Amino acid sequence: MTVRVLVVGLGNMGRSHALAYHHHPGFEIVGLVNRRQPQLSAELAGYPVRPDYEGALRDLKPDLVSINTYSDSHADYAVMALEQGAHVFIEKPLATTVADAERVVAAAKANGRKLVVGYILRHHPSWIRFIEEARSLGGPYAFRLNLNQQSSGLTWATHKQLMQTTSPIVDCGVHYVDVMCQITDSLPVEVRGMGVRLSDEVAPDMYNYGALQVLFADGSVGWYEAAWGPMVSDTAFFVKDVMSPKGSVSIVMAPGARSDDLDVHTRTDQIKINRAALTPDGEFAAADEYISMAGEPGHDALCAREQDYVYRAITEDIDLTRHMSDAVQSLRVCLAADESVRTGMPVKL
Repeated sequence: MTVRVLVVGLGNMGRSHALAYHHHPGFEIVGLVNRRQPQLSAELAGYPVRPDYEGALRDLKPDLVSINTYSDSHADYAVMALEQGAHVFIEKPLATTVADAERVVAAAKANGRKLVVGYILRHHPSWIRFIEEARSLGGPYAFRLNLNQQSSGLTWATHKQLMQTTSPIVDCGVHYVDVMCQITDSLPVEVRGMGVRLSDEVAPDMYNYGALQVLFADGSVGWYEAAWGPMVSDTAFFVKDVMSPKGSVSIVMAPGARSDDLDVHTRTDQIKINRAALTPDGEFAAADEYISMAGEPGHDALCAREQDYVYRAITEDIDLTRHMSDAVQSLRVCLAADESVRTGMPVKL
């Protein structure tokens, strides 16, 4: 079965997804949409590029629309595609409000179409292993997660554009709140957030450093931190720890890793497992275990895995009910954190 796909938005993620469709034997790219004429690699240069999404959607009648634009257009673009009968892949976050996220999910269900949200870590073998090892310890859990990005030049310009509508703890946080939710499999019940504007170049009502705390019904607690900009520290920018009564699981970065390297955002290098069990004389019963993740896929290869899942979701009719509800839930937590930053008050969920 050939799935005809229209790719909308050709930034970093859009280009990577377009390459995945280009190389996948089950996809046929019928068009690319970008407001400005982009500089494309030789592999993508032969595809027609249009500036108008609505016109391209109407004229090309794709089976799948891949939405990789700024967050504030996600919901409207997705609903338009779903109501025309196309399946949708949409980059995270699903929307900029919970109401809009629920509107997109409702449109997918009403039109019998597949909706896959770009939670790329769900397709990463190392993160799948990380989650499995954490779950095997049993809860309650304490999560310590962050992803800070020291940015300059075009990357800082992109971050400033993103912050016109979406804070770092929402844009990146949905990935890691989703990881917390997968591990604890418990409902988040309260969120607390804090943030600070560290640059006059950031929109006046926005902040480029943020942190959230989330409390779960099973007693688990989680912390997540995200920051963008040239002032952001490159020290301890990538912390991925999960602790439980039986021990801890951590991602150990390769020496010399930098926050401005896109592959670093998903790379694990090694997983470290600590067992808390002690001998009768109070020493650790087992040495720490290190699991090498050598050979793990890079960013473009992960996008290829993700789009293969999209293809199988369509052709094998995979039930995405839980996938969609999980996407709404992680967004709800991050938007509650954003609300807490702005009000100074915790938010009950």
